[in-house]
Amino acid sequence: MEPQVPAPHHETPSFGDPDLPPEGEINTLDHPASTTMKGPRNPVIESQFPNHMHAPATDISSQPFFWSSFNISPRRVQEGGWARELTQSDFAISDEIAGVNMYLEAGGIRELHWHQTAEWALMTEGRCRITTLSRTGRPSVDDVEAGDLWFFPAGLPHSLQGRGPDGAEFVLAFDDGQQSESNTLLLTDWFAHTPPDVLAKNFGVAQEVFTDIPLHNLWIFPGDEPGDLAADQEAAGVEWGATEAVIFRLSRSEARYRNSGGSIQVADSTNFPAARSVAAALNIIQPGSMRELHWHPNADEWQYYLRGQGRMTVFNTGPHANTSDFRAGDVGVVRRNLGHYVENTGDDVLIYVETFRSDHYEEVSLANWLAHVPPSLVSAHLNISEETLATFPRETQGITPLR
Repeated sequence: MEPQVPAPHHETPSFGDPDLPPEGEINTLDHPASTTMKGPRNPVIESQFPNHMHAPATDISSQPFFWSSFNISPRRVQEGGWARELTQSDFAISDEIAGVNMYLEAGGIRELHWHQTAEWALMTEGRCRITTLSRTGRPSVDDVEAGDLWFFPAGLPHSLQGRGPDGAEFVLAFDDGQQSESNTLLLTDWFAHTPPDVLAKNFGVAQEVFTDIPLHNLWIFPGDEPGDLAADQEAAGVEWGATEAVIFRLSRSEARYRNSGGSIQVADSTNFPAARSVAAALNIIQPGSMRELHWHPNADEWQYYLRGQGRMTVFNTGPHANTSDFRAGDVGVVRRNLGHYVENTGDDVLIYVETFRSDHYEEVSLANWLAHVPPSLVSAHLNISEETLATFPRETQGITPLR
């Protein structure tokens, strides 16, 4: 008699549980001890990641961690405001974009400085006055408020100042994952490390003029609230139409996609010419809806979550598929070409911004792709009738409509 070989738990993969050998908690119903966890645990952290603890049965294997958060980043606080950052040193997968979350009190000043990378920003709360200089030496002085963007190319000097009544909070995206907000070229540092006789010669004044300059940098410091915008523009020598606009009113712009499920507003070089190295999309997703299955072929996607809660599954080669949960203040990264979606899992609207190290926004919608392949070919792949395929969306939706 031949020996009996136990049958595998799944002789064939099943819908929603496709893997052999079987993976996931769905396969442990007859073996409850398989999910035992008796070691040290942090229930507070676990509660924030339900899809890490109890992953969908469609998840498989693992891949580089694509969740991080400003909520776990130390705040650097000074009189006048604070900042916290996520660079590639903190978040290994984020090599194309580094992020900073900053607040300036009313009158608070982020001192005059410049970077070796481009700076893109989205105002999230309050109001701010910004100044910069173009490549041709032309000045800009502008006021921005929640929902507005600015963009400063690498090497161009600028400043930021909070306005009343509540100051300014914003998120910055630099087009290099290694860029740190604590590694900038500061006006005060340069003055303090230039010989006094050289300063005198450069500005055509006596050395004594520089006796009381700060001997250390200011970074963020308190100041008087900005005055009349027109007066500041005149004092700075702003010439209307002489330079390219460095701000863009994203929240007031026409949506690229809009339906009952939400909207996507895009800012890139096609409608914001200054933004030559960072493109962005502001996503608003209603409860019960989701960002459709898609991918981006031209750049990694760096996400900042502003409101609500959601979950995202990232589909990678291998296959690898993993699901993570996001809330306000969190940051996600999806490598270029990797399939993903973002689903609103809460009762409130979900709002997040996507940024890309590119001069233009680009995506491939799974539904749009399948709608433009001969139906018989799709049917042969998926075992779905051509009649049913004809009911699938026929174009990119961006956000799935409510049904």
